[in-house]
Amino acid sequence: SPAGMVLSVLVILLLSVLYEAVKMGKAVLLRRALLALPRSLSQEALTEPQEGDSGPAQGSPSLMAFPISFPRWFWFHVGQTLFHVVQVVLGYMVMLAVMSYNAWIFLGAIAGSTLGYFM
Repeated sequence: SPAGMVLSVLVILLLSVLYEAVKMGKAVLLRRALLALPRSLSQEALTEPQEGDSGPAQGSPSLMAFPISFPRWFWFHVGQTLFHVVQVVLGYMVMLAVMSYNAWIFLGAIAGSTLGYFM
């Protein structure tokens, strides 16, 4: 039906816009993660607690093996990973829709990508 086709094209358009938004969000997180990295990339600098952080208790091997608080760059990396998973899922969903070989769906995906990149 025509209403179903219009709805399908709008959904694909919105998925494409969301794909581009997630891609930009991942780039912003990458920039923040790079700024959160310590200047020295030595192993000591990556594992040392930052100023003001409470370190693990001295002499407790179980607490020293599993730090309570992770550095900021680690949480940015977790966020980037989640953004990447969402981006891959959205990309495959749009690709699957385009592989229906429907010209209107294809144009909706192109228009959504264009609009998402523009925003």
